[in-house]
Amino acid sequence: MADANAKQIEDWNGAVGEHWAAEQEKNDRLIKAFGEAALRAAGALPGERVLDVGCGCGDTSLALAGMVGAHGSVMGLDVSAPMLAVARRRAEGMANVAFVEGDASRAELRGSEGLGPFDLLYSRFGVMFFDDPEGAFRHMRGAMKPGGRVAFACWQAARDNPWAMVPLVAAREASGLNLPPPDPYAPGPFAFADADRVKGILERAGFGSVKAEPFEAPMFLGASARSAAVGCTKMGPASRLAREAGKDRLPAITDAIERVLAPLAAADGSVALPGRTWVVTARTN
Repeated sequence: MADANAKQIEDWNGAVGEHWAAEQEKNDRLIKAFGEAALRAAGALPGERVLDVGCGCGDTSLALAGMVGAHGSVMGLDVSAPMLAVARRRAEGMANVAFVEGDASRAELRGSEGLGPFDLLYSRFGVMFFDDPEGAFRHMRGAMKPGGRVAFACWQAARDNPWAMVPLVAAREASGLNLPPPDPYAPGPFAFADADRVKGILERAGFGSVKAEPFEAPMFLGASARSAAVGCTKMGPASRLAREAGKDRLPAITDAIERVLAPLAAADGSVALPGRTWVVTARTN
């Protein structure tokens, strides 16, 4: 599993993770509503133990720590060292939250390195990157209490997410690259777009009562079409394509994204496009 997930770990410790760490406040605001929807579904209670998978810069871990209180605990787990450094700074002085660098599909979640067994497994966009998602969830289930709960947010299909698809189409046309169609189930932001597939993964991993509820909120991309275009080259599907195309193509890609976003701007010039997710819940059998 370590080798299988190596590319994802490399990305999150490179340009992707460094961008998220540098732009923590902006990026957390961008996706906050989706994490809050999953937090409401999770319903963390005082005294509970929580595993926050793909905790990033710690935003949701800190929220969960407030929900479980002094007698509860939160273990924030992520593969990104740059993002965890930010999370640890934000959590200074808090005794009920700990951040651990590791791959959730194989990390020690109980005993000396972990805080399990857990009452709740939570994630905001952190569970779609496993090469073997069924194996990863089976491993995490082994660290949960009987009757434990799962709640996470994952993206619906890219075609149903204008915030991602509109810039991506423009970037693809401007990149000069002739790329094959992506594997819809490959590890990445939209790997869990098929709710029926997700249900099957969880059930085979030993979870029951699986539900996927749709949730939609606007994604504020920027105060202007230009700033939104620049942001899209740093985060989201268009950013990966921009990196593959190289620095020489970046100006053309940025300009192309700006052109398609400009007609979609609000009266004040800002750009916000719909984001659509699933809020998935389940229980250990």
